[in-house]
Amino acid sequence: MLFKPEVNHDAKTAGKRVARGIGRRMVSLTITLLILGGLGYLGWNAFQQKPGGRNGPGARPDLPVPVLAATPRTQDVPVYLDAVGSVRALNTVTVRSQVDGKLIKVNFVEGQDVKQGDVLAEIDPVIYQAQYDQAVAKKAQDEALLANQKLDLARYQQLAASNAGSKQQADTQRAVVAQQEALVKADQAAIDNAQAMLGYTKIIAPLTGRAGLRQVDQGNIIRAADATGLVILTQLQPIAVQFSLPQQQIVRVNAAAAKGPLAVDVFGNDGVAVADTGTLKGIDNQVDPTTGTLKLKAEFPNAKFQLWPGQFVNVRLKVETLDKVIVVPTSAVQRGPAGTFSYVIGPGDIATAKAIVVTQQNENDAVIASGLSTSDRVVTTGFANLSDGAKVLIGTDDRAPTADLAPRKRSRSPDAKGGPGKEGGPGKEAGPGKDGEHRGKRERGEGDQKGQTGPARGEPSGGAAKSQP
Repeated sequence: MLFKPEVNHDAKTAGKRVARGIGRRMVSLTITLLILGGLGYLGWNAFQQKPGGRNGPGARPDLPVPVLAATPRTQDVPVYLDAVGSVRALNTVTVRSQVDGKLIKVNFVEGQDVKQGDVLAEIDPVIYQAQYDQAVAKKAQDEALLANQKLDLARYQQLAASNAGSKQQADTQRAVVAQQEALVKADQAAIDNAQAMLGYTKIIAPLTGRAGLRQVDQGNIIRAADATGLVILTQLQPIAVQFSLPQQQIVRVNAAAAKGPLAVDVFGNDGVAVADTGTLKGIDNQVDPTTGTLKLKAEFPNAKFQLWPGQFVNVRLKVETLDKVIVVPTSAVQRGPAGTFSYVIGPGDIATAKAIVVTQQNENDAVIASGLSTSDRVVTTGFANLSDGAKVLIGTDDRAPTADLAPRKRSRSPDAKGGPGKEGGPGKEAGPGKDGEHRGKRERGEGDQKGQTGPARGEPSGGAAKSQP
Protein backbone atom coordinates (compact mmCIF):
# COMPACT_ATOMS: atom_id res chain seq x y z
CA MET A 1 0.00 0.00 0.00
CA LEU A 2 1.50 3.37 -1.05
CA PHE A 3 1.94 6.31 1.40
CA LYS A 4 0.21 9.53 0.37
CA PRO A 5 1.41 12.80 2.13
CA GLU A 6 -1.18 15.02 3.54
CA VAL A 7 -2.06 18.36 1.99
CA ASN A 8 -1.45 20.46 5.11
CA HIS A 9 2.14 19.16 5.36
CA ASP A 10 2.94 20.61 1.92
CA ALA A 11 1.46 23.95 2.88
CA LYS A 12 3.63 24.15 5.97
CA THR A 13 6.79 23.51 3.94
CA ALA A 14 5.94 26.22 1.42
CA GLY A 15 5.21 28.72 4.18
CA LYS A 16 8.61 28.15 5.77
CA ARG A 17 10.30 28.75 2.44
CA VAL A 18 8.45 32.04 1.94
CA ALA A 19 9.37 33.17 5.44
CA ARG A 20 13.06 32.41 4.88
CA GLY A 21 13.03 34.41 1.59
CA ILE A 22 11.42 37.42 3.26
CA GLY A 23 14.02 37.31 6.06
CA ARG A 24 16.91 37.31 3.59
CA ARG A 25 15.43 40.28 1.74
CA MET A 26 15.04 42.21 4.97
CA VAL A 27 18.66 41.57 5.93
CA SER A 28 19.92 42.65 2.48
CA LEU A 29 17.75 45.77 2.59
CA THR A 30 19.01 46.62 6.08
CA ILE A 31 22.67 46.25 5.03
CA THR A 32 22.06 48.38 1.92
CA LEU A 33 20.43 51.11 3.98
CA LEU A 34 23.34 51.08 6.46
CA ILE A 35 25.89 51.41 3.63
CA LEU A 36 23.96 54.24 1.97
CA GLY A 37 23.59 56.00 5.32
CA GLY A 38 27.32 55.78 5.98
CA LEU A 39 28.20 57.11 2.54
CA GLY A 40 25.71 59.94 2.96
CA TYR A 41 27.22 60.85 6.33
CA LEU A 42 30.72 60.93 4.89
CA GLY A 43 29.57 63.05 1.95
CA TRP A 44 27.78 65.46 4.27
CA ASN A 45 30.92 65.88 6.37
CA ALA A 46 33.02 66.48 3.26
CA PHE A 47 30.53 69.04 1.96
CA GLN A 48 30.48 70.90 5.27
CA GLN A 49 34.28 71.24 5.39
CA LYS A 50 35.89 74.13 3.49
CA PRO A 51 38.06 72.92 0.59
CA GLY A 52 41.73 73.96 0.59
CA GLY A 53 43.33 76.55 2.81
CA ARG A 54 44.26 75.88 6.38
CA ASN A 55 40.93 74.10 7.09
CA GLY A 56 41.11 71.81 4.06
CA PRO A 57 41.71 68.06 4.14
CA GLY A 58 45.13 67.12 5.41
CA ALA A 59 45.78 70.65 6.73
CA ARG A 60 47.52 71.37 10.00
CA PRO A 61 45.91 74.57 11.33
CA ASP A 62 47.99 74.41 14.46
CA LEU A 63 51.27 74.99 12.55
CA PRO A 64 52.28 78.35 10.95
CA VAL A 65 53.42 78.52 7.31
CA PRO A 66 57.22 79.02 7.04
CA VAL A 67 58.10 81.97 4.78
CA LEU A 68 60.85 84.47 4.05
CA ALA A 69 60.07 88.19 4.18
CA ALA A 70 61.59 91.47 3.02
CA THR A 71 61.00 95.15 3.75
CA PRO A 72 60.30 97.59 0.87
CA ARG A 73 63.10 100.09 0.36
CA THR A 74 63.34 103.53 -1.23
CA GLN A 75 65.93 104.16 -3.94
CA ASP A 76 66.55 105.71 -7.35
CA VAL A 77 65.72 103.32 -10.18
CA PRO A 78 66.95 103.83 -13.77
CA VAL A 79 64.51 103.18 -16.60
CA TYR A 80 65.87 101.22 -19.54
CA LEU A 81 64.60 100.31 -22.99
CA ASP A 82 65.89 96.91 -24.12
CA ALA A 83 66.76 96.08 -27.73
CA VAL A 84 68.86 93.78 -29.88
CA GLY A 85 71.57 95.35 -32.03
CA SER A 86 74.49 94.53 -34.25
CA VAL A 87 78.06 95.77 -33.88
CA ARG A 88 79.46 97.76 -36.77
CA ALA A 89 82.84 99.30 -37.36
CA LEU A 90 82.83 103.05 -36.99
CA ASN A 91 84.77 103.30 -40.29
CA THR A 92 85.57 100.64 -42.87
CA VAL A 93 87.91 101.35 -45.80
CA THR A 94 88.87 99.17 -48.74
CA VAL A 95 92.45 100.17 -49.49
CA ARG A 96 92.99 100.33 -53.25
CA SER A 97 95.91 101.39 -55.42
CA GLN A 98 95.58 104.69 -57.30
CA VAL A 99 98.15 103.74 -59.95
CA ASP A 100 98.96 100.64 -61.94
CA GLY A 101 102.18 98.76 -61.37
CA LYS A 102 103.98 95.81 -59.86
CA LEU A 103 103.55 95.24 -56.12
CA ILE A 104 107.12 95.00 -54.89
CA LYS A 105 106.63 95.20 -51.11
CA VAL A 106 103.96 94.52 -48.47
CA ASN A 107 104.65 96.12 -45.10
CA PHE A 108 101.77 94.76 -42.96
CA VAL A 109 100.71 91.45 -41.47
CA GLU A 110 97.15 90.19 -41.69
CA GLY A 111 95.27 91.16 -38.53
CA GLN A 112 97.81 93.81 -37.57
CA ASP A 113 96.84 97.11 -35.97
CA VAL A 114 98.04 99.96 -38.16
CA LYS A 115 98.08 103.71 -37.65
CA GLN A 116 97.02 106.43 -40.00
CA GLY A 117 99.89 107.32 -42.37
CA ASP A 118 101.67 103.97 -42.19
CA VAL A 119 102.98 102.64 -45.52
CA LEU A 120 101.06 99.43 -46.16
CA ALA A 121 102.61 98.47 -49.52
CA GLU A 122 104.85 99.81 -52.31
CA ILE A 123 104.49 99.71 -56.10
CA ASP A 124 107.44 99.80 -58.49
CA PRO A 125 108.11 103.59 -58.89
CA VAL A 126 110.51 103.50 -61.87
CA ILE A 127 108.05 104.68 -64.51
CA TYR A 128 106.54 107.38 -62.34
CA GLN A 129 109.98 108.60 -61.25
CA ALA A 130 110.96 109.00 -64.90
CA GLN A 131 107.79 110.96 -65.64
CA TYR A 132 108.52 113.25 -62.73
CA ASP A 133 112.10 113.86 -63.86
CA GLN A 134 110.86 114.60 -67.39
CA ALA A 135 108.42 117.20 -66.08
CA VAL A 136 111.14 118.87 -64.03
CA ALA A 137 113.48 119.03 -67.05
CA LYS A 138 110.76 120.49 -69.25
CA LYS A 139 110.13 123.24 -66.75
CA ALA A 140 113.85 124.09 -66.57
CA GLN A 141 113.96 124.34 -70.37
CA ASP A 142 110.95 126.68 -70.50
CA GLU A 143 112.32 128.82 -67.69
CA ALA A 144 115.63 129.34 -69.60
CA LEU A 145 113.70 130.34 -72.71
CA LEU A 146 111.56 132.72 -70.65
CA ALA A 147 114.69 134.43 -69.26
CA ASN A 148 116.02 135.09 -72.80
CA GLN A 149 112.65 136.43 -73.95
CA LYS A 150 112.52 138.80 -71.01
CA LEU A 151 115.95 140.23 -72.05
CA ASP A 152 114.72 140.77 -75.63
CA LEU A 153 111.64 142.53 -74.27
CA ALA A 154 113.86 144.94 -72.29
CA ARG A 155 115.89 145.80 -75.44
CA TYR A 156 112.78 146.36 -77.56
CA GLN A 157 111.32 148.63 -74.93
CA GLN A 158 114.53 150.78 -74.88
CA LEU A 159 114.56 151.04 -78.69
CA ALA A 160 110.89 151.98 -78.76
CA ALA A 161 111.44 154.65 -76.10
CA SER A 162 114.22 156.33 -78.25
CA ASN A 163 112.21 155.88 -81.44
CA ALA A 164 114.97 153.59 -82.71
CA GLY A 165 112.58 150.64 -82.90
CA SER A 166 108.89 150.12 -83.47
CA LYS A 167 106.48 149.91 -80.59
CA GLN A 168 104.73 147.02 -82.30
CA GLN A 169 107.80 144.86 -81.98
CA ALA A 170 108.02 145.67 -78.26
CA ASP A 171 104.35 144.79 -77.74
CA THR A 172 104.77 141.53 -79.63
CA GLN A 173 107.73 140.59 -77.47
CA ARG A 174 105.71 141.38 -74.33
CA ALA A 175 103.03 138.89 -75.48
CA VAL A 176 105.67 136.23 -76.15
CA VAL A 177 107.02 136.64 -72.60
CA ALA A 178 103.51 136.28 -71.10
CA GLN A 179 102.94 133.15 -73.17
CA GLN A 180 106.20 131.67 -71.96
CA GLU A 181 105.34 132.41 -68.34
CA ALA A 182 102.07 130.51 -68.75
CA LEU A 183 103.98 127.60 -70.22
CA VAL A 184 106.27 127.54 -67.18
CA LYS A 185 103.21 127.39 -64.92
CA ALA A 186 101.90 124.47 -66.96
CA ASP A 187 105.25 122.76 -66.49
CA GLN A 188 104.91 123.21 -62.74
CA ALA A 189 101.44 121.64 -62.81
CA ALA A 190 102.88 118.69 -64.74
CA ILE A 191 105.57 118.35 -62.08
CA ASP A 192 102.93 118.33 -59.31
CA ASN A 193 100.94 115.69 -61.14
CA ALA A 194 104.01 113.52 -61.69
CA GLN A 195 104.97 113.93 -58.07
CA ALA A 196 101.50 112.87 -56.93
CA MET A 197 101.58 109.78 -59.17
CA LEU A 198 104.99 108.96 -57.77
CA GLY A 199 103.64 109.31 -54.24
CA TYR A 200 100.78 106.94 -55.03
CA THR A 201 103.32 104.16 -55.48
CA LYS A 202 103.35 104.02 -51.68
CA ILE A 203 99.95 102.86 -50.39
CA ILE A 204 99.23 104.73 -47.15
CA ALA A 205 96.80 103.71 -44.37
CA PRO A 206 93.95 106.26 -44.44
CA LEU A 207 92.92 105.63 -40.81
CA THR A 208 93.92 103.88 -37.63
CA GLY A 209 92.45 100.41 -37.48
CA ARG A 210 93.02 96.72 -37.94
CA ALA A 211 94.04 95.16 -41.23
CA GLY A 212 92.06 92.25 -42.57
CA LEU A 213 93.17 89.48 -44.89
CA ARG A 214 95.46 90.47 -47.76
CA GLN A 215 93.77 90.37 -51.17
CA VAL A 216 96.88 90.70 -53.38
CA ASP A 217 100.24 89.06 -52.86
CA GLN A 218 103.62 90.59 -53.46
CA GLY A 219 104.84 90.33 -57.05
CA ASN A 220 101.43 90.69 -58.69
CA ILE A 221 100.42 93.55 -60.98
CA ILE A 222 98.00 95.77 -59.10
CA ARG A 223 95.66 98.15 -60.89
CA ALA A 224 93.59 101.13 -59.83
CA ALA A 225 90.49 99.55 -61.39
CA ASP A 226 90.65 96.44 -59.18
CA ALA A 227 87.44 96.21 -57.07
CA THR A 228 88.86 93.94 -54.38
CA GLY A 229 91.69 96.27 -53.45
CA LEU A 230 94.72 95.39 -51.39
CA VAL A 231 93.21 95.02 -47.89
CA ILE A 232 90.23 96.16 -45.82
CA LEU A 233 90.91 98.35 -42.78
CA THR A 234 88.37 98.38 -39.96
CA GLN A 235 88.28 100.91 -37.14
CA LEU A 236 87.62 99.07 -33.87
CA GLN A 237 88.29 101.82 -31.33
CA PRO A 238 85.83 103.41 -30.99
CA ILE A 239 83.15 101.15 -32.42
CA ALA A 240 79.45 101.56 -33.20
CA VAL A 241 76.34 99.52 -32.37
CA GLN A 242 73.14 99.91 -34.38
CA PHE A 243 69.85 98.80 -32.79
CA SER A 244 66.12 99.36 -33.25
CA LEU A 245 63.28 100.38 -30.94
CA PRO A 246 59.51 100.18 -31.49
CA GLN A 247 57.93 103.28 -32.98
CA GLN A 248 55.88 103.71 -29.78
CA GLN A 249 59.09 104.79 -28.00
CA ILE A 250 59.96 107.63 -30.40
CA VAL A 251 58.49 110.40 -28.26
CA ARG A 252 60.08 109.03 -25.11
CA VAL A 253 63.54 108.75 -26.67
CA ASN A 254 63.40 112.19 -28.28
CA ALA A 255 62.32 113.80 -25.01
CA ALA A 256 65.17 112.11 -23.14
CA ALA A 257 67.73 112.99 -25.85
CA ALA A 258 66.71 116.66 -25.68
CA LYS A 259 67.84 116.78 -22.04
CA GLY A 260 71.36 115.53 -22.72
CA PRO A 261 73.44 112.59 -23.95
CA LEU A 262 71.89 109.19 -23.25
CA ALA A 263 73.92 106.28 -21.87
CA VAL A 264 73.78 102.95 -23.67
CA ASP A 265 74.91 99.63 -22.19
CA VAL A 266 75.80 96.55 -24.17
CA PHE A 267 75.85 93.10 -22.57
CA GLY A 268 78.38 90.32 -23.00
CA ASN A 269 77.77 86.79 -24.20
CA ASP A 270 76.20 85.79 -20.88
CA GLY A 271 73.51 88.45 -21.26
CA VAL A 272 74.02 89.61 -17.65
CA ALA A 273 77.34 91.43 -17.32
CA VAL A 274 77.73 94.82 -19.01
CA ALA A 275 80.53 94.53 -21.56
CA ASP A 276 80.84 98.24 -22.38
CA THR A 277 79.05 101.55 -21.86
CA GLY A 278 78.74 104.17 -24.57
CA THR A 279 76.70 107.15 -25.72
CA LEU A 280 73.81 107.47 -28.14
CA LYS A 281 75.10 109.31 -31.21
CA GLY A 282 72.33 109.29 -33.76
CA ILE A 283 68.60 108.68 -34.32
CA ASP A 284 67.30 107.84 -37.77
CA ASN A 285 64.99 110.37 -39.43
CA GLN A 286 62.28 107.89 -40.40
CA VAL A 287 60.56 104.72 -39.22
CA ASP A 288 61.05 101.51 -41.17
CA PRO A 289 57.54 100.82 -42.55
CA THR A 290 58.16 97.08 -42.90
CA THR A 291 59.01 96.53 -39.22
CA GLY A 292 57.59 99.62 -37.51
CA THR A 293 60.89 100.28 -35.76
CA LEU A 294 63.27 103.20 -35.48
CA LYS A 295 67.04 102.77 -35.96
CA LEU A 296 69.49 104.25 -33.47
CA LYS A 297 73.28 104.30 -33.36
CA ALA A 298 75.52 104.34 -30.30
CA GLU A 299 79.28 104.68 -29.99
CA PHE A 300 81.44 102.69 -27.54
CA PRO A 301 85.13 103.10 -26.63
CA ASN A 302 85.73 99.32 -26.89
CA ALA A 303 88.91 99.62 -24.83
CA LYS A 304 89.39 95.85 -24.43
CA PHE A 305 88.00 94.83 -27.82
CA GLN A 306 84.90 93.29 -26.23
CA LEU A 307 82.86 94.18 -29.31
CA TRP A 308 83.52 92.93 -32.82
CA PRO A 309 81.96 93.97 -36.13
CA GLY A 310 79.07 91.76 -37.17
CA GLN A 311 78.37 90.58 -33.61
CA PHE A 312 74.78 90.51 -32.30
CA VAL A 313 74.42 91.97 -28.81
CA ASN A 314 71.74 92.89 -26.28
CA VAL A 315 71.47 96.63 -25.73
CA ARG A 316 69.69 98.77 -23.16
CA LEU A 317 69.12 102.51 -23.47
CA LYS A 318 68.73 104.57 -20.30
CA VAL A 319 65.98 107.13 -20.85
CA GLU A 320 65.29 108.39 -17.31
CA THR A 321 65.71 107.77 -13.58
CA LEU A 322 62.83 107.34 -11.12
CA ASP A 323 63.72 109.28 -7.96
CA LYS A 324 62.99 107.90 -4.49
CA VAL A 325 60.55 105.14 -5.39
CA ILE A 326 59.49 102.09 -3.38
CA VAL A 327 61.21 98.89 -4.50
CA VAL A 328 60.52 95.28 -3.45
CA PRO A 329 61.98 91.98 -4.67
CA THR A 330 60.25 90.71 -7.78
CA SER A 331 59.41 87.46 -6.01
CA ALA A 332 57.09 89.40 -3.67
CA VAL A 333 54.79 90.37 -6.56
CA GLN A 334 51.99 87.84 -7.09
CA ARG A 335 49.33 87.83 -9.79
CA GLY A 336 45.74 86.76 -9.40
CA PRO A 337 42.40 87.10 -11.21
CA ALA A 338 41.92 90.60 -9.77
CA GLY A 339 45.44 91.83 -10.60
CA THR A 340 48.78 92.07 -8.81
CA PHE A 341 49.05 91.73 -5.04
CA SER A 342 51.51 90.96 -2.27
CA TYR A 343 51.20 89.18 1.05
CA VAL A 344 51.81 91.73 3.81
CA ILE A 345 52.68 90.41 7.27
CA GLY A 346 50.73 92.28 9.93
CA PRO A 347 50.49 92.08 13.74
CA GLY A 348 50.64 88.58 15.13
CA ASP A 349 52.50 87.39 11.99
CA ILE A 350 49.26 87.16 10.01
CA ALA A 351 49.67 87.37 6.23
CA THR A 352 47.12 89.50 4.36
CA ALA A 353 46.80 89.82 0.58
CA LYS A 354 47.07 93.48 -0.45
CA ALA A 355 46.53 94.88 -3.95
CA ILE A 356 49.49 96.78 -5.42
CA VAL A 357 50.29 98.73 -8.59
CA VAL A 358 53.61 97.87 -10.30
CA THR A 359 55.30 100.56 -12.40
CA GLN A 360 58.06 98.36 -13.81
CA GLN A 361 59.99 95.27 -12.84
CA ASN A 362 62.93 93.14 -13.89
CA GLU A 363 64.41 89.85 -12.77
CA ASN A 364 65.39 91.21 -9.34
CA ASP A 365 63.36 94.29 -8.34
CA ALA A 366 59.88 95.69 -8.87
CA VAL A 367 58.90 99.35 -8.54
CA ILE A 368 55.65 99.81 -6.60
CA ALA A 369 53.53 102.86 -7.42
CA SER A 370 50.93 102.31 -4.68
CA GLY A 371 49.80 99.72 -2.15
CA LEU A 372 52.95 99.34 -0.02
CA SER A 373 55.03 101.48 2.33
CA THR A 374 58.52 101.15 3.76
CA SER A 375 57.09 100.01 7.10
CA ASP A 376 55.45 96.89 5.63
CA ARG A 377 56.87 93.40 5.47
CA VAL A 378 56.13 91.38 2.34
CA VAL A 379 56.46 87.64 1.79
CA THR A 380 59.09 86.67 -0.80
CA THR A 381 59.28 82.87 -0.46
CA GLY A 382 56.87 80.20 0.77
CA PHE A 383 53.66 80.71 -1.22
CA ALA A 384 52.83 77.00 -1.63
CA ASN A 385 50.76 76.67 1.59
CA LEU A 386 50.06 80.37 2.10
CA SER A 387 46.58 81.91 2.01
CA ASP A 388 44.94 85.15 3.05
CA GLY A 389 44.79 85.35 6.84
CA ALA A 390 47.27 82.54 7.46
CA LYS A 391 49.74 82.70 10.34
CA VAL A 392 53.33 82.62 9.15
CA LEU A 393 56.71 81.79 10.60
CA ILE A 394 59.36 84.18 9.26
CA GLY A 395 62.77 82.69 8.52
CA THR A 396 66.08 84.36 7.71
CA ASP A 397 68.18 84.46 4.57
CA ASP A 398 70.85 82.23 6.06
CA ARG A 399 68.26 79.48 6.33
CA ALA A 400 66.90 79.95 2.85
CA PRO A 401 66.62 76.75 0.77
CA THR A 402 69.61 75.94 -1.39
CA ALA A 403 69.83 73.49 -4.26
CA ASP A 404 72.05 70.41 -3.89
CA LEU A 405 74.65 70.26 -6.63
CA ALA A 406 74.96 66.49 -6.21
CA PRO A 407 72.98 63.83 -4.31
CA ARG A 408 74.32 63.18 -0.85
CA LYS A 409 75.61 59.77 0.17
CA ARG A 410 73.25 57.85 2.42
CA SER A 411 74.70 57.11 5.82
CA ARG A 412 73.83 54.12 8.00
CA SER A 413 71.72 54.91 11.04
CA PRO A 414 73.43 54.47 14.44
CA ASP A 415 71.14 51.61 15.50
CA ALA A 416 71.58 49.69 12.25
CA LYS A 417 73.47 46.44 12.43
CA GLY A 418 76.14 45.27 10.14
CA GLY A 419 79.79 46.11 9.77
CA PRO A 420 82.04 46.54 6.78
CA GLY A 421 81.22 44.16 4.02
CA LYS A 422 77.64 43.61 5.17
CA GLU A 423 74.59 44.87 3.39
CA GLY A 424 73.98 48.52 4.29
CA GLY A 425 77.46 48.88 5.86
CA PRO A 426 80.06 51.44 4.82
CA GLY A 427 81.89 48.89 2.76
CA LYS A 428 78.97 48.15 0.48
CA GLU A 429 76.03 50.10 -0.88
CA ALA A 430 72.57 49.22 0.39
CA GLY A 431 70.91 46.63 -1.80
CA PRO A 432 67.25 46.06 -2.52
CA GLY A 433 66.68 44.23 0.78
CA LYS A 434 63.88 44.62 3.26
CA ASP A 435 65.94 46.99 5.41
CA GLY A 436 66.53 49.30 2.42
CA GLU A 437 62.86 49.17 1.44
CA HIS A 438 61.71 50.05 4.96
CA ARG A 439 64.25 52.87 5.23
CA GLY A 440 63.19 54.30 1.82
CA LYS A 441 59.52 54.19 2.83
CA ARG A 442 60.33 55.89 6.11
CA GLU A 443 62.30 58.68 4.33
CA ARG A 444 59.54 59.20 1.78
CA GLY A 445 56.95 59.37 4.53
CA GLU A 446 58.96 62.01 6.37
CA GLY A 447 59.43 64.02 3.17
CA ASP A 448 55.70 63.92 2.41
CA GLN A 449 54.91 65.01 5.94
CA LYS A 450 57.27 68.01 5.66
CA GLY A 451 55.99 69.05 2.25
CA GLN A 452 52.30 68.89 3.19
CA THR A 453 51.85 69.77 6.84
CA GLY A 454 54.94 71.77 7.76
CA PRO A 455 57.79 70.74 10.09
CA ALA A 456 57.76 67.27 11.53
CA ARG A 457 57.76 66.59 15.24
CA GLY A 458 61.02 67.21 16.94
CA GLU A 459 62.33 69.25 13.98
CA PRO A 460 63.08 72.95 14.48
CA SER A 461 61.05 75.51 12.56
CA GLY A 462 64.13 76.75 10.74
CA GLY A 463 64.38 73.47 8.87
CA ALA A 464 60.85 73.94 7.56
CA ALA A 465 61.80 77.39 6.22
CA LYS A 466 64.67 75.89 4.28
CA SER A 467 62.41 73.41 2.55
CA GLN A 468 60.38 76.14 0.86
CA PRO A 469 61.17 76.77 -2.80
